[in-house]
Amino acid sequence: MDTNKISLFQEQPIRKTYHENEWWFSVTDVVAALTDSANARDYWFKMKIRVKDEGGNELSTNCRQLKLAAHDNKMRETDCANTEGIFRIIQSIPSPKAEPFKLWLAKVGYERVQEIENPELATQRSRQLYKAKGYPEGWIEKRMRGIVIREELTDEWKDRGARGPSDYAILTAEISRATFGLTPKEYRQVKGLARENLRDHMTDLELIFSMLGERATAEIHRVDDSQGIPKLQTDARIGGSIAGGARKHLESRLKKSVIHQGNFLPKSQSKGLLPPKP
Repeated sequence: MDTNKISLFQEQPIRKTYHENEWWFSVTDVVAALTDSANARDYWFKMKIRVKDEGGNELSTNCRQLKLAAHDNKMRETDCANTEGIFRIIQSIPSPKAEPFKLWLAKVGYERVQEIENPELATQRSRQLYKAKGYPEGWIEKRMRGIVIREELTDEWKDRGARGPSDYAILTAEISRATFGLTPKEYRQVKGLARENLRDHMTDLELIFSMLGERATAEIHRVDDSQGIPKLQTDARIGGSIAGGARKHLESRLKKSVIHQGNFLPKSQSKGLLPPKP
């Protein structure tokens, strides 16, 4: 299961990661949710100075630098705190949302325990979140299947020599370029996306071709027993080209592009939507 996730507190996305058997939360996301600050990073910086000047314990001692997905979807080191640390930080923020946030934190921790005991609950919650945001059932089925295929592929990459998110991004770009003629970054630009998850704004056909490219790549890895980044990249290009060939064949029959230039949902519906990354 992917341990880097997004949860929503009153429609505000809170990034979190499961580290050393407990959840760690992005401090700036928490600050943004509690203060509605336009610049949560600056607020957090000034708050640390204020608390230290007042003679309190340095808030940064409650934090660790852990990698979370940034606005550009790259994994970057971010100030994170566990539940105990977040409670300490909340005490220094005058906000009417403090008590609801404490209850939310307790709920998140309890849900994680449930998901460890029954992993299907994580999938069910993701489905519920997509449904609440207005996605149709057919689309949700494809999106959830795509997540499974993606996880299987990254497991293959991990076992065959890829070293984490940076290598995954390189290999993903190879598949995407061969499938759609666009890297994920270029694809987001076509759709006018900033922080939003690209696949959450793909149409049914875009999801299907994404799945085909990734599934074909995983199968090639297994058949060839591929090892090392150069071979994995070659496989990714081949797997993507299989999906790309199918896409072009369909486009020639439909006489229109499969690539949808807009967001799948209107921005009013998709605001704050950041469910699990592929």
